[in-house]
Amino acid sequence: MLRLDQVVTYYGPIMALDGVSLEVRAGEIVCLLGGNASGKSTTMKTILGIVRPRTGTVEFEGERLDGMATGEIVRRGISLVPEARRIFGRMTVWENLVMGSYVRRNDPKDEIDRDMKRVFALFPRLRERQMQYGGTMSGGEQQMLAIGRALMARPRLLLMDEPSMGLSPAFVDQVFDIIQEINRQGTTILVVEQNATVALSIAHRGYVLQNGRIVITHDAAALLKADEVRRAYLGEE
Repeated sequence: MLRLDQVVTYYGPIMALDGVSLEVRAGEIVCLLGGNASGKSTTMKTILGIVRPRTGTVEFEGERLDGMATGEIVRRGISLVPEARRIFGRMTVWENLVMGSYVRRNDPKDEIDRDMKRVFALFPRLRERQMQYGGTMSGGEQQMLAIGRALMARPRLLLMDEPSMGLSPAFVDQVFDIIQEINRQGTTILVVEQNATVALSIAHRGYVLQNGRIVITHDAAALLKADEVRRAYLGEE
């Protein structure tokens, strides 16, 4: 479904991605692990066209994305749950969700309503708080809203950037349970995470980024057992 081939991305004179190649197959959950400044968020931004690769290619369902505008990429079927949620704090829950469907504004209203009902089925708390301003919600509730907003674009591929960041352990478990349910409903997912244990427990495969390069790739179960991953991300000697 998604393929990056030898992608090199710069911020000015600084190389952020150095020949990154990865793929996500339809129906998978794939996790991308790495420490701070390893290139995880830059990979997401490159996929979405927010940052343009200097060399290499980004393909989605066989179509080149590199060089395409971000809005067009989202319309092609890719949606992002951004790091730190970035909801619209002065808008209500309902207004945030409507904004998520903006790229589908020409779709029939009943289709938008159907997707709104799907979001409320996944997140009953959002249904209860439709008229509450997003900025007054807890971090976990805002994460639910950010995921719901991304789903309103009806993506075939959902990108998730650090979904566990700043959440209590109980909310982390709840959010990752919902990620699995979204996947079971047919959405392919690429998730960037520092919480390796939780991410790998739900993923099919994973990649490890270090200094802008992929240094390890394997199925999730094997990565959980890999000495390098256990030392770097699970705090084990």
